[in-house]
Amino acid sequence: MQRIASIAAMVDQHASDAAFLWSRRRREIDGPILGETDIGRIDQRLNANLEGLMASGKAGWEAAQAHFADYAEPGELFVLCVLALHWGEAETVTSVVDAAGTLGEDGASGLSGAIARTPRENLSSFVAEWLDARDARLRGLGLAALWHHRVDPGTRLGDLLGDPDSNIRRRAFRLAGGLKRRDVLPTVLGGLEGHTSKERLIAALAACLLGQARSAHPVLDQIVLAEPALAPAAIEMRLLTTPLKAGKGWLQDRLKQPALCATATAAIGLFGDRSVMPWLIAKMREPELVFAAGLALRDLFEVDLNDTDLFTTDAAALGKEFESLTASPLPVADRVSAWWDGGCGGSNHETFHSMRRLRLDAIRAALANPDTPLIDWRRTRRFPAWM
Repeated sequence: MQRIASIAAMVDQHASDAAFLWSRRRREIDGPILGETDIGRIDQRLNANLEGLMASGKAGWEAAQAHFADYAEPGELFVLCVLALHWGEAETVTSVVDAAGTLGEDGASGLSGAIARTPRENLSSFVAEWLDARDARLRGLGLAALWHHRVDPGTRLGDLLGDPDSNIRRRAFRLAGGLKRRDVLPTVLGGLEGHTSKERLIAALAACLLGQARSAHPVLDQIVLAEPALAPAAIEMRLLTTPLKAGKGWLQDRLKQPALCATATAAIGLFGDRSVMPWLIAKMREPELVFAAGLALRDLFEVDLNDTDLFTTDAAALGKEFESLTASPLPVADRVSAWWDGGCGGSNHETFHSMRRLRLDAIRAALANPDTPLIDWRRTRRFPAWM
């Protein structure tokens, strides 16, 4: 990288803004609030700041290093890694990968995000070396590159599925399912008995995509029962691969279980059955279920609810019993009730699909057609930042 004349304050701002924008994108990319237009605007601004750092040469690199030294967070690491991969200097990339080790899974996420944003041609000199590395973290980076850029590793996938490291096997299962690699189905099914819950979950999701939902359902059911943090993903795939009537009965049983009631409530919108609205509005009046009911509401309507007054970020405005809630935004039951009774604001709304909806639709399409790979729903259209 070269030393290029630049304005220090502007370069520093580029580094700060890029880290912030990517962190926001990471938080919202699979969520129910923003759509591809919203993410596209974030992308436009993020790209502008990254390009400013790249154009600044060594000054940009030093600014990114300084921010990571002050705030060793995934966003700052992401910026460092994007710059290192842009310039393609092996020693610099290695230093960033080493720095990520202090952040654990968050560090891996920052590196993965940078790999997703790097053109394939800039990665080609690294991926083969990463996949052959002794260090499992590097093999994970190689798999991240294959996943984000939807590259089939051919016969090499079999070796990755049998890797001694559970995290590598998990990433390989995800790739096998997404690419519809039925030739490795026996190994994927073997992963249903994996050593960790995360490995079993990803193997089960892959098995469903490969047409073996019946084999995966017992594993998904066990994860729903025993792993609260993994239960939402397990419930989603369970419902997406279960006939409608049976799926409603399955979810109804989970609604009766206190430990699963909130998670099950959040998933009820997956059926697309709006007759549940009166029940859902009632749940919005219960502090322990209000946030989950809001999530379900967003799944039921192709409307940008951000343009309505149906949600609030002030939990205390809902009543004293809601004051301690930290989840946000929360639906306001009375407003939602009036909106529902009044015909949902009329029929003049533009169709809105959240990033969560795009993800679910991508999964549905892959499940419906045995030859359809799982598309990359995260590749959004780009919009000028001022639109």
